[in-house]
Amino acid sequence: MSEIALLLTALLFGGMTLFSFGFAASLFHVFDTDTARKGLRGTFPLYYLFVIVCAAAACVPGFVISVPAGITLLVIAVSTAFARQVLMPRINAATDSGATGAFKRLHGGSVVLQLVQIVAAGWALTAVA
Repeated sequence: MSEIALLLTALLFGGMTLFSFGFAASLFHVFDTDTARKGLRGTFPLYYLFVIVCAAAACVPGFVISVPAGITLLVIAVSTAFARQVLMPRINAATDSGATGAFKRLHGGSVVLQLVQIVAAGWALTAVA
C-alpha cells in the first residue's frame, strides 16, 4: 500500500510542478500571446481533472500511511474541484468581458491556491515516503 501511495503522490506532485512551471510557462515562449492563452484555456480543464483524480486516488492509500497526508490529499482534490468548477469559469468570464480588475483578483487567487497545493502535495509526498 505504501508503494501505491508514494507513486500516486509523486505523480501528483510531479504533474502539478511540471504543468505550472514548465508547460504553462513555456507556452508563452513558444506561441504568441493569443495562441498561448487559447492553449491554456483548453488544457486547464484537463489539468484540473488530472489533479482531482490523482489526489483523490492518492488520498485512499495515503490515509493508511499517514492520516494527515490523506487529509491533505483530499483537500487538494476538493479545492481543485472548486478551482475547476467555480474559479476557472469566473476567470474565463472576466477575461471574455474585459473585466481586468476581476481577472487579476481571480487569477491571483488561483495562482496562490495552486502554489499552496503544490507545497501541500510536496509535504504529502514526504509524509508517505
